[in-house]
Amino acid sequence: MMMMMMKWGMKPKLWECVAFAGMVTMESCTIVLTIWAKTVLTNGMSPFVFVVYTHALSSLILLPFSFFFHRRHHRSTEESVCSLNLFMRLFLLGLTGITIPQNLAFTGLSYSSPIVVCAMGLMLPALSFILSVILRKTKVDWRSSSFQAKVGGTLISFMGATMVEFYKGPLIRNSSSLHLSLLAGAKKFLIFSSTPEYWVLGGILLAAANLSVSVWNILQMGSVKQYPQVMKVASFYSTIGTIQSALLCLFLERDLNAWKLNPNSSELVLVVLTAIFMGIIRSSIHVWCMRIKGPFYVPMFKPFGLVFATIFGISLPASTLRCGSVIGTAIVGMGYYTLMWGQLNEDEVRMKLHDIETPQPSDEENMKTPLLREETNV
Repeated sequence: MMMMMMKWGMKPKLWECVAFAGMVTMESCTIVLTIWAKTVLTNGMSPFVFVVYTHALSSLILLPFSFFFHRRHHRSTEESVCSLNLFMRLFLLGLTGITIPQNLAFTGLSYSSPIVVCAMGLMLPALSFILSVILRKTKVDWRSSSFQAKVGGTLISFMGATMVEFYKGPLIRNSSSLHLSLLAGAKKFLIFSSTPEYWVLGGILLAAANLSVSVWNILQMGSVKQYPQVMKVASFYSTIGTIQSALLCLFLERDLNAWKLNPNSSELVLVVLTAIFMGIIRSSIHVWCMRIKGPFYVPMFKPFGLVFATIFGISLPASTLRCGSVIGTAIVGMGYYTLMWGQLNEDEVRMKLHDIETPQPSDEENMKTPLLREETNV
């Protein structure tokens, strides 16, 4: 065994590089798809129709995959999926995880820019922390350094978000006059920001979307404890969220022509790529990275989106980028990492206390434990 570990001594380092490259790639692809979505929304596609088509295709892909993923589960667990309690949870998960946040997010994107999306996305831990305190799921302990870090990170995040919303600052790059004329007439590919911009309205919509996701996170944790078939639950609430979004779209989007997609258009390509990437590829990479690097590895790469958004904002010809938005988003990133450090420190303290309170097994139990674990994993 030792010889095998020495032989493959470079393997852990190799997998670390693969995980790092995978997460960086996921963040860059997310920003590219966000800019592309900004483009099709600016060119006239309805954000509500986009949400319906994207999640409908994602549900069609995820549903058969979930049954294949959980094919070894017992029948008793499958029967629990049909319970009324789970249906109500799935309805709420679809409402708070897809219908409300996705429609608000893409509507907010149509009024702002991808860099505002990055800033408001980094507000998610702060909003989740406030919500957990209000619901008394987090104990208020001002003597705890982790709690102090969470409060400090939350305040810093709100300061940065306020700066993004109300202080634009000097231009880093201004859209060319050619871009302005193209926006008024012909369609343009890869639009970073629209003219005029309504950042305050877009930021409010994006913040409301993240608040809904915070509620969804709480509901999801309770659902996973009761129903361990995670992929099936995800596919079912994705389907329910798609139906809810379709009903909402029929109410808000009265123009039937908005539902038409040209088979040769970029909108159709974007819908397919977004459904596959968001529904299958990104989630699979995230799960794999969390398994080999821990639960905090994936969230640590979230602020990388700011870097990519700034790079694309500077490099794209059809872009308007201001100093205030970049600085404000960087401040939100500082608050994000501060809050994440507080959460990590709290989890380490909790694990140490759990190890102290857990009685140590005897020598005989130590000899039996690996055998029992191996039988469980078969």
